[in-house]
Amino acid sequence: MEELPVPHNIKISNITCDSFKISWEMDSKSKDRITHYFIDLNKKENKNSNKFKHKDVPTKLVAKAVPLPMTVRGHWFLSPRTEYTVAVQTASKQVDGDYVVSEWSEIIEFCTADYSKVHLTQLMEKAEAIAGRMLKFSVFYRNQHKEYFDNTRTHHGNVMQPSPKDNSGSHGSPISAKLEGIFFSCNTEFNTGKPPQDSPYGRYRVEIPAERLFNPNTNLYFGDFYCMYTAYHYVIVVIAPVGSPGDEFCKQRLPQLSLSDNKFLTCTEEEGSLVFRHAQDVILEVIYTDPVDLSWGKVAEIIGHQLMSLSTANAKKDPSCKTCNISVGR
Repeated sequence: MEELPVPHNIKISNITCDSFKISWEMDSKSKDRITHYFIDLNKKENKNSNKFKHKDVPTKLVAKAVPLPMTVRGHWFLSPRTEYTVAVQTASKQVDGDYVVSEWSEIIEFCTADYSKVHLTQLMEKAEAIAGRMLKFSVFYRNQHKEYFDNTRTHHGNVMQPSPKDNSGSHGSPISAKLEGIFFSCNTEFNTGKPPQDSPYGRYRVEIPAERLFNPNTNLYFGDFYCMYTAYHYVIVVIAPVGSPGDEFCKQRLPQLSLSDNKFLTCTEEEGSLVFRHAQDVILEVIYTDPVDLSWGKVAEIIGHQLMSLSTANAKKDPSCKTCNISVGR
């Protein structure tokens, strides 16, 4: 009996955060005997991974021989922005139920995509459901160590510079490690209407009047929704000056929000002046995509504690939380 043809020249296309299309070429000999394809998919190992825990997990998909390219979706819980390896066999099912198989193809590597706008809109709708009522605020603030502000004055002409966002939050977020900006907070204490005196990021704080960063000359985007195995939920929104590089980046990747009518952060004109509100029941993280001059506001030492346990730096999202996960790649 002639051996089954071995797949070669494998092509991966139409990659999303939780699916891909696969095709390959085969010699025509014995092609008509092929009844099934075996596809072996694995996360690409790295030096820090625990190989043992994956050793006995089946990774092989048995699929009926269908016209190529074949879409692979739903058979695995694919993770977004994750590197995988894939190899293919052709197979012929025998009358006794066993399979005759070809040799494995070469191993191909590919990386799944970030969340699309469609996925982010699903995430945004889940965040809207718990955002709560809106509270007034007047300043954006950024907490850092004294050295950060000293370095900004000495080496950057008093101007805070955007830097790439870390990898905290949803694994599929298209802004992680790609969008450059400056993190600010705007949440207030319910009883005082002012920023909290505690901070996980340092004992010094710059406060910027809200209208300097958020006004009709800026656009607002939804960026992420996540928690870190706690009862607190975080929402990331992005403020980008109209036409800026950050604005162009977000316009292609993130759902845009109305400045005056959304569930997270609003700017409305009331009696001739701008009024600002933030959602009460989520912790807002605001990314501003342009440089910010310290002279726009004031820097002072806070009187509260430095609560490191509340830091979100490179924090991992809880993949089991039903409140802030969507039913696509984890």
